[in-house]
Amino acid sequence: MSPTVTSKQEILKKSRELLQQQGWSAVTIRSVAAACRVSVGSLYNYFDSKEALMAATVESIWCDIFHGAEDVATFQDTLACIAWLYSRMEYGCTAYPGFLTLHSIAFLQQDKADGKQRMQQIWQHMVAGFCSVLSHDPRIRPDAFTPLCTAEAFADLLFSLLLAAFLRQDYDPAPTLELVRRALY
Repeated sequence: MSPTVTSKQEILKKSRELLQQQGWSAVTIRSVAAACRVSVGSLYNYFDSKEALMAATVESIWCDIFHGAEDVATFQDTLACIAWLYSRMEYGCTAYPGFLTLHSIAFLQQDKADGKQRMQQIWQHMVAGFCSVLSHDPRIRPDAFTPLCTAEAFADLLFSLLLAAFLRQDYDPAPTLELVRRALY
């Protein structure tokens, strides 16, 4: 075995691959070290526990699923952004079967403060992204948002709809797109 790992990104890539091929239980310090062809101790240079490795793996999966559309215009048009997100949900559920359900249940049932905090940060990042899209979309009516229904509240609603669709494995954006059209345009 090699004494050092190429990079933290390589470790996370191998962790994602193990998860995709064999499920959550396959991702252990020993299995990831073996997949990386390094000693167990080498992994501890990057992650101080299995929980830290799992939390970083989960975060890297979220990033793989939802990070960065090639077309910048996607994030300036609410409808295009929603359509893109639904397509990424479908990709995520295909590439990582059961990921969201298992991830949410695992972190919410266990007392894993770090995991919950990372999940909340990722979700807050996504809601902030919706807010940004809403603020840059020139087609939204000027009176669409009110003190009772702010852009932030609407972004939170959109995110809730996205999570519900993700859990149901429903990749049809049409109902959400119609709701946005009626509410904002």
